[in-house]
Amino acid sequence: MRLHINLNVENLDNSVRFYSELFSAEPTVLKDDYAKWMLDDPKVNFAISTRRPVAGVDHFGIQVEDQAQLRAVHARLKAAEVPMSEEGKVACCYARSDKAWVFDPDGNAWESFYTFGESPVYGEEAALEDMRDDATAAE
Repeated sequence: MRLHINLNVENLDNSVRFYSELFSAEPTVLKDDYAKWMLDDPKVNFAISTRRPVAGVDHFGIQVEDQAQLRAVHARLKAAEVPMSEEGKVACCYARSDKAWVFDPDGNAWESFYTFGESPVYGEEAALEDMRDDATAAE
């Protein structure tokens, strides 16, 4: 498993420069509105984005390595008796993942997810818009 932290930032270039120095590593994913570092020490999926209007913590998460681990995390969350929103397989953060969301007692968002591929767009809405644009252009 790997801890996931997603921050909203005001200036992506400045933040990429800062976190690249802090982690002594370049991002593994770098887009116009998003950057991600997959670090092994500490084992964290650290992402930043300019997609929200306010800088700060967006959400936390647990990234697992397979579906069995995802089922185990979901079972623990259900045992914690918090409402869980299972999204299933979605495009998010330029990746294809199977995921669910919960909120901790203080309202912090946590996602649990298994990533199984890449996506050319940030999320499902963008993917749907791209598909719609492609369909319209083909007419």
